[in-house]
Amino acid sequence: MSKPLIRALALAALAAPIAAAPARAASFPCDKAEAPDEKAICAHLPLNDRDVEMATRFEILKSVLPMGGQAKLRDDQEAWLKERQACGGDVACLKSAYETRLKVLRGVLAEFAKQGP
Repeated sequence: MSKPLIRALALAALAAPIAAAPARAASFPCDKAEAPDEKAICAHLPLNDRDVEMATRFEILKSVLPMGGQAKLRDDQEAWLKERQACGGDVACLKSAYETRLKVLRGVLAEFAKQGP
């Protein structure tokens, strides 16, 4: 797949409203949530929305980054998930963790979109 085509696909995916995903759909099944962080995310719609956006941006980046970038993205995501889990059910901590992660993912995607053909 050519770089311009990959870039076009990534931009098209971003143009689709992220909020169009089902309102209660997190990146994990809420009906199986057992950890305190997951329960808090499922119980608070704004956190759930951040989780949906994070998962969407992660999947887009995973599909367009080169192999080395994909490995770093996965490693960073695993480290971030540990940070999120450390928040437990603390909504303010979870909100902060999501804002920090989303800022990074938005920045990576913006830089990727700026690259020329």
